[in-house]
Amino acid sequence: MRCEKIIKAGFNCRLFHSPSPRFILVQPSARHEEKNDGIGREADMLGKLCRCGFVLLTFDVGDWARALMPWPDTAVSRDAAVGLHARDTLDSVVNGLLPWLRAEYGNLPCIVGGYSLGGLFALWAAMESDAFYAVAAASPSVWIDGWAGYAQAHATMAEKVYVSLGDREEHCRNQRMQRVGDCVRMQHDLLRVQLGDERTVLEWNRGGHFGEEAERTARAFAWCMS
Repeated sequence: MRCEKIIKAGFNCRLFHSPSPRFILVQPSARHEEKNDGIGREADMLGKLCRCGFVLLTFDVGDWARALMPWPDTAVSRDAAVGLHARDTLDSVVNGLLPWLRAEYGNLPCIVGGYSLGGLFALWAAMESDAFYAVAAASPSVWIDGWAGYAQAHATMAEKVYVSLGDREEHCRNQRMQRVGDCVRMQHDLLRVQLGDERTVLEWNRGGHFGEEAERTARAFAWCMS
């Protein structure tokens, strides 16, 4: 798996590519995902899981909550700037990263994905833009205030959507985050109505929210490419 570091659309990016790519994958990343080279392990696992070639571009968003939260929620952060910049991030992906990637590799279908707030952003992005063929949302933070109403009012524009959750995530001590199980089931039920059972899946992983982030995200992207 070839890897190179580049700067595009104002982001520090890592670009992984295998021969004869058939899909473009885009994923926000932050410092915690670089720990123990999580992104590298994810790319390696993807190469083992997928028979087809792909291009994976991860873009470092710096401040995770500021860049990815679609609206404010003090349970995530009390930073006044949180909730103001997700649309800027989406615009940079759709009008900056994607045109460059397609100029380099061809007009390939794009899958947007991520873990936790990255998974939430991916779900939201595909409800706001028709630029994405599929969504790979691993343990998405769909417990944030207002998500249920937003999801009920906004259908996804993607053709396939994967969502997952750890089977202990809804049994955590944080009362707000305990809602995540019901929230992800609701999200999946909406997707089944919108897309049909064959174009969406809810996968349950063993464990809580923290653990095997790279492996879970790799499986999410692999399902979208299957």
